[in-house]
Amino acid sequence: MKPAEAASKILDTMLGHLGFTVNIEIHESEEGPCLQILTSESKFLIGKDGERLDDLQYLVNRVLKKHFPKAPRVRVDCEHYRAIQEDHLVEEVRGLAERVKASGKALKMRPLNAYYRRLVHNAVVDIAEVESASPGGSDRLKQITIRPKKSAES
Repeated sequence: MKPAEAASKILDTMLGHLGFTVNIEIHESEEGPCLQILTSESKFLIGKDGERLDDLQYLVNRVLKKHFPKAPRVRVDCEHYRAIQEDHLVEEVRGLAERVKASGKALKMRPLNAYYRRLVHNAVVDIAEVESASPGGSDRLKQITIRPKKSAES
């Protein structure tokens, strides 16, 4: 059995014990396998701001690593919630970047986890005249600052 199939079985078993009836599709992407949960009860699995999805993803990966130590990290999504959130985040970053370019003043984003911070940094790379910066530290959630790029002459 491949790690992605094992992860799907782990997730299906967990959700079955919790009383959910779901279909799980495995999608391969550049970032590794993604388990897409399809159910009519998605709001219960997503939780506030995707927190329950994060918890499910964490548990699936922990169990998977016990059986397949070299398995890639598996993403867990429900009804394409994460994909929609990622698109909204990139749109938000573009809007903030335009405001920064127009005003010349730095703006801070809401606190984000490491995955979403990476998306923000990748989105800002393609935007001229602005850059992003994350604070140091070991906090799980950090606020990224989007600011005007420093000129080469400074």
